[in-house]
Amino acid sequence: MGAGVLLMVVGCGSRGDDTPRTASGSLEQLAAKARCRPDIQTDAAELRQATCVGGARNYILVTFTNARGQAEWLDEANDYGGTYLVGGSWIAVGGADDIAALRDRLGGTVVDAAGRHGGGHHGHRMG
Repeated sequence: MGAGVLLMVVGCGSRGDDTPRTASGSLEQLAAKARCRPDIQTDAAELRQATCVGGARNYILVTFTNARGQAEWLDEANDYGGTYLVGGSWIAVGGADDIAALRDRLGGTVVDAAGRHGGGHHGHRMG
């Protein structure tokens, strides 16, 4: 797997702003903190993925059982571009405004993937 993921860090929560500590927990616990209703799309041994709908905000929330799986998923996502919110064992995918609002609830690091296929990708599936 390529080690050269090109990501630009937009914010990491260490600037002294009011961003909460990065949340942790199961997909359901994270969804509750995000105030959304998770619709489970993938329930596999290595990752769980749900579409989250919370009011006007919509995003994909993915939890991982290990750091390697998360890194591989993010490396592959680099091909698509987009905005991601990355936590210790989870990633959220959505529009920039949705991710900014979600960061206020879950903490984490906002990253923009370089993307070779243009921006605007708001979902990711790894099979």
